[in-house]
Amino acid sequence: MKMPAADAPIGVFDSGVGGLSVLRAIRAELPNEDLLYVADSGYAPYGDRDAGFIEDRSAAIAGFLIDEGAKAIVVACNTATVVAIEKLRAWCPLPVVAIEPAIKPAAGITQSGVIGVLATRQTLASANVARLCAAYGQDVNILLQPCPGLVEQVEKAELDSPASRALLETYLAPLLAAGADTIVLGCTHYPFLLPLVREIIGPERAIIDPATAVAKELARRLGNQRASALRPEPARTRFLSSAAGSNASSVVSALWGSPVLVEPIQARPIAAIG
Repeated sequence: MKMPAADAPIGVFDSGVGGLSVLRAIRAELPNEDLLYVADSGYAPYGDRDAGFIEDRSAAIAGFLIDEGAKAIVVACNTATVVAIEKLRAWCPLPVVAIEPAIKPAAGITQSGVIGVLATRQTLASANVARLCAAYGQDVNILLQPCPGLVEQVEKAELDSPASRALLETYLAPLLAAGADTIVLGCTHYPFLLPLVREIIGPERAIIDPATAVAKELARRLGNQRASALRPEPARTRFLSSAAGSNASSVVSALWGSPVLVEPIQARPIAAIG
C-alpha cells in the first residue's frame, strides 16, 4: 500500500470509551495531529470475550482505520493488546503502538514490595501478563485483581455512582489488606474512575496509568511522519462508535470533557480481515 502522508490521521481504538483516556494523552503530546477514534462499544466489554472474537474485532477495526487513511494505529485497549497484538502486527502495514498493564514501572517504584493490578479477566489470564509477572515479579508480590462490572460503569459514564464506588471498594480491599502501595490501572476505562480510586486508597499510595507513556512512544514511532506545527487548519478529532442509539455522543462528551458528535459505524459494516 502507498504510505499515508504526514498529515494523515492517527487511528485509535478500544473495546469502548475507555481508550479516550489514551486519546487524551495523545492529544496533549501531539496537538497538531488529526485523530480518529473508534469505540467498539457495541461489543464491549472485551474482557469476557473469547480470544478469537477479540482477534477478529481488532483486525476488523484496524482494517477500517487503514481504509480511512490512518498513518498509524494505537491499540488503546489492554485486553486487545494482550490477546491480539501479535497477529495484528504480523499483517498490519502501519506502525502499531499498543498499551499493556504497567507492571514493570510499578515493580520499580513500590516500597512495600506489593503491587495490585486492576484489569479485566481476559487481560489477567493472558500469556502477556504472565510474562510481565515472571519478568518483574521475582522480588515483588504482584496481586492480580479482576474487576467485572467496572467497564460497564464507565461505558455509562457513571464515574462517581454508589455502584461504581461499591465495586471499587470490593476490588481494592484485598489489595490494600495485603499491603499494596502501588495500584496499576490495567484497563483504559479505569483512569476515568481515578478520583474514586484515590479516595479509597488514600493519598500515600501510587496509581499508575500508562497513557502518557503510550503517547510518547507513538510520537517516537511517527518520527518524520509527524504533522507540521505550521499546518493552516486546527487538528481534528473524529469519534466513531459501534454502539447503537444516540447515547454514544452524550457518554463520549461526558468523558472527553466537551460536546462532541459521535458518528455511527453501522453504516459501513466492519468485516473481519487477516
